[in-house]
Amino acid sequence: MNKSYINRIFTANMYIHKLKAWPNFTWDDKVLAEKLGRVNYGMGMVMGQMNAAGFKQKEEALLKTLTLDVTKSSAIEGEMLNAEQVRSSIARRLGIEFAGMVTSDRRTDGVVEMMLDATQNFNLPLTADRLYGWHSALFPSGKSSLHNITVGKWRNDETGPMQVVSGPLGREKVHYQAPDAKYLPDEMTAFLNWFNDEQPLNPVMKAGVAHLWFVTIHPFDDGNGRITRAITDMQLARADRSSQRFYSMSAQIEKERNSYYDILEQTQKGTLDITGWLIWFFDCLGWSMDNTMDVLEKVSLRSDFWDRHRDAALNSRQKKMVDNLLDDFYGTLNVSKWAKITKSSTDTALRDIRDLMGKGILAQNEGGGRNTSYSIILT
Repeated sequence: MNKSYINRIFTANMYIHKLKAWPNFTWDDKVLAEKLGRVNYGMGMVMGQMNAAGFKQKEEALLKTLTLDVTKSSAIEGEMLNAEQVRSSIARRLGIEFAGMVTSDRRTDGVVEMMLDATQNFNLPLTADRLYGWHSALFPSGKSSLHNITVGKWRNDETGPMQVVSGPLGREKVHYQAPDAKYLPDEMTAFLNWFNDEQPLNPVMKAGVAHLWFVTIHPFDDGNGRITRAITDMQLARADRSSQRFYSMSAQIEKERNSYYDILEQTQKGTLDITGWLIWFFDCLGWSMDNTMDVLEKVSLRSDFWDRHRDAALNSRQKKMVDNLLDDFYGTLNVSKWAKITKSSTDTALRDIRDLMGKGILAQNEGGGRNTSYSIILT
């Protein structure tokens, strides 16, 4: 049997962290050059547009992006955070004021604290203690769902090896098995030394490698995906040389969730040539920047809208609904939907709507009767 064929069979049944040359990743610079160039151009476009924006527009874009980053990173893991709580928690920590701020719970504050530490303090070294702090912030109760986990320390594998599985109990499919706990001190020392060292490596390329490397090690009992994406954002902030985040990699990964897990599984069962993973990573990052341009356009529309109506006196219900309509309101607005969202009576909802029509903020759509609906006037 051909020796190279034997090697291919051998590596196909082995995770990359077990390969002799681990973690000496390789990739094809020629294949990646065009995609990396597109990403670098997109980053420049986003930062250039934001530098030309006004203070309020920047503030709103920053708040929207960070809120997306936190909520979508958790959503990838199946954890749904309240977006209003996340937005309020971020605003309080950044000293941003807006109407309708709400109280946030410990779990939300913990995720926000981790993400802000990663992006606002991107120039500080990444250390084991810092990662322990992030992990403790993610799990303030010491539990993941109803289960006790090791918090603020590397996992110990007391209940068995760290595996990523799917399927019903008794017929689980193992997608991946991480390095044994006994190797974690050495694995994490190697990763942290590499991450903190300055190298002649494109910083966006480094973000892609760091993402794959950390998630492959999977050093914690839970929360590895969220911490991986925080590390990715930290390195992308270094690439931008800015703590202000105007594009959300996590939001795009959440949209590409199935292909994200597919490419991770393929890569971790492949070789140390990670060109395929980096192609996916750069594509995803590029898509996130394309979506950011749409977000920035909405922020600009929102800013112009409130400039035109800065003297309009609105009650808290009206302010909340107008903000909803300026964001991504689902479906059409009618009286019953207004009443349900604002927890008010239909009479109150109708009065609020008529008042906004009188102020030139809402207009009634064509049709009437039971199908009467309203739209916001943007221009």
